[in-house]
Amino acid sequence: MVQRWVQTASLLHSDGDAMDIAVLDGRIVGVRGRAVDRVNRGRLGPKDLFGWQANASHDRLTRPLVREGGRLVEADWESAMQRIVGRSRELLDDKGPGSLGFYTSGQLFLEEYYTLAVLARAGIGTNHLDGNTRLCTATAAEALKESFGCDGQPGSFDDIDHADVIALFGHNIAETQPVQWMRILDRLAGTDAPRIVCVDPRPTPAARRATVHLAPRLGTNVALLNALLHEIIRTDRVDHDYIQRHTVGFEELAARLKGCTPGWAAGICDIPSARIAEAAEVLGGADRLLSTVLQGIYQSHQATAAAVQVNNVHLLRGMLGLPGAGVLQMNGQPTAQNTRECGADGDLPGFRNWQNDAHIADLAAVWNVEPATIPHYAPPTHAMQMFRYAEQGSIRMLWISATNPAVSLPELTRIRSILAQQRLFVVVQDLFLTETAQFADVVLPAATWGEKTGTFTNADRTVHLSDKAVDPPGQARPDLDIFLEYARRMDFRDKDGGPLITWHDPESAFEAWKRCSSGRPCDYTGLTYDKLRGGSGIQWPVTDQAPDGTERLYTDGISWAHPDMCEEYGKDLETGAADSAERYRSLNPEGKGMLKAAAYLPPHEPPSQEYPFQLTTGRTIYHFHTRTKTGRSPQLNDAAPDVWVEISTHDAQRLDLDEGDLVEVGTPRGALQGRLRITDLRPGVLFVPFHYGYWDTPAGSGPNAATPGRAANEATITDWDPASKQPLFKTAAAALTLVARGHGIPSPAPMATASAPAADRTGAPQEGTP
Repeated sequence: MVQRWVQTASLLHSDGDAMDIAVLDGRIVGVRGRAVDRVNRGRLGPKDLFGWQANASHDRLTRPLVREGGRLVEADWESAMQRIVGRSRELLDDKGPGSLGFYTSGQLFLEEYYTLAVLARAGIGTNHLDGNTRLCTATAAEALKESFGCDGQPGSFDDIDHADVIALFGHNIAETQPVQWMRILDRLAGTDAPRIVCVDPRPTPAARRATVHLAPRLGTNVALLNALLHEIIRTDRVDHDYIQRHTVGFEELAARLKGCTPGWAAGICDIPSARIAEAAEVLGGADRLLSTVLQGIYQSHQATAAAVQVNNVHLLRGMLGLPGAGVLQMNGQPTAQNTRECGADGDLPGFRNWQNDAHIADLAAVWNVEPATIPHYAPPTHAMQMFRYAEQGSIRMLWISATNPAVSLPELTRIRSILAQQRLFVVVQDLFLTETAQFADVVLPAATWGEKTGTFTNADRTVHLSDKAVDPPGQARPDLDIFLEYARRMDFRDKDGGPLITWHDPESAFEAWKRCSSGRPCDYTGLTYDKLRGGSGIQWPVTDQAPDGTERLYTDGISWAHPDMCEEYGKDLETGAADSAERYRSLNPEGKGMLKAAAYLPPHEPPSQEYPFQLTTGRTIYHFHTRTKTGRSPQLNDAAPDVWVEISTHDAQRLDLDEGDLVEVGTPRGALQGRLRITDLRPGVLFVPFHYGYWDTPAGSGPNAATPGRAANEATITDWDPASKQPLFKTAAAALTLVARGHGIPSPAPMATASAPAADRTGAPQEGTP
């Protein structure tokens, strides 16, 4: 018998599926969907249904650990915090604030990110604060800034219910946002079914249901999108009145696209020109076009340039701010949006512009510090640069919270060598002794979802409240309490000598954040904990003028692109070079939407005779990131227990390989091994899920025997997009080697997802492929 139901939402994807936690005798015993919620209407995906079991895993960290004689041993909180504070003060005195860096997550709560941002920016004074959202959502933010002058998701999940065309660009929505895929399936089963355009090299469930499925050669997204835009302009499927009133840059865009015909793109993308023209016809003929974008764009070559071209489609067609007409530059993590709003991911809080002195002064007034206290001499340091600084020795302390870079970052041999440096003091704040925690000098046991209170915002700006349901195990503490304790011990002060951080619990932290967000695009001032309890999630901005939230942005033009208000002055999409305020003001004095062109450039590591394949990585519906939670759920672990390698039927036949064969995928950086799954994948491509680390972590057990060669990121490349600085996990050249015949042993890949076995096992190549 359930004793209590406690309100929350999912912490294992960016959908924000609302649910209630079932509590019995102080334990979580299950969940149920919240039927009143606008996001999921009671529906839940597999990770929602089973991921909660990780909370009670027997290998939860329950006491701090400190490194003694090369080993991690149990300690108390006093000694653990003394080590952290002592090292912090020593580095500040000897080397300055630039010697400290903070690398956080997309899974904490808003109140925790904001507290971290204040203590890092104004307390320590470091520019080195970023999140693992750099790996999943940095390009979403950058693309929105480039087109609209500011972050903030224009569209709404409700647009799924109204669109007559839904375009999925590098977005396997059936596995990353399964509840929204259910919503699309509802539409497809109805009398007014939308047409689907899907761009993905894999045979995803969406690709199988698509009106047009395009599977381009990896790294050629910009060429494909330029051809689609070319056709939209050539056939005059543009809203000239909208362009005149609400955009700048049309003439330059049209001129630069003149030679980007479907025939030109076909030779680059290796797909038929007729198929490209067909997709352009569907996009151009839409009355209500919804586009979504995710990692197939964000983690690939020319990521920001490609994502911006999707925005261009909507600006050209005037498809913004109307039911069914919008763009969703999606997030991968549940609270990725909060890292961006709160300034914990390489931005400043409230979408303020680090190059705008008035924005810095405004933020300084909110925090009651001198503007010079807030580092703004350069853009906030991105994660890949932070790890390079640690490698070079300028960052000497790295505080890692709720993320596992020893599995999730590219080129893992390099990352492990950085974390293992004697001169680098590593603090890890997490639930389990992860691969990363094994390198730490201090490990802090954290509370998680269901064990603490806070708010988080999903991919369409919907804010949910998650109330505490049960106590954390042992001495584990909420991340907010840990950050507040650190700030207290460091004695951070404002300019008047008072405490820099004046809040003491989640609700007072939320009220402090509201003051910081006031008047900014992500305005939370109309929200309270009481307003968020009991009902549905609410989309920001929430103000006196919009007390019930804001379903869509840009319903009457572009709101935040004015030079005095914009979050960024823009970058060159091909080189990443930052534009100046003067150039931005001269090109966009009235603050309109920006149509920005980008030429196609070849990927940095093309296939070769030695490495003839292209390696791409991605997700499965059953796991989240590095499986620290989902690998401890029996149902989720059983559904996808181990890494696998996908290959096309054509390539499998050519190489005399069969289902279940043990193969090795190698690149110039490293290798991994997995059993083969033969699918309808695009020929010439290998797919490997990135969730699996180099330790075996089945449900119910902790990291134990080392199992080298399981992690996809052993093989990925240290490279990133020039504009968003997002690492590229989908561009490596790779070789494939048979290790051992499977002899009937099946691949561990799921059977009912994008990794489903090929329908056609003849090995015949797809149309338009070699």
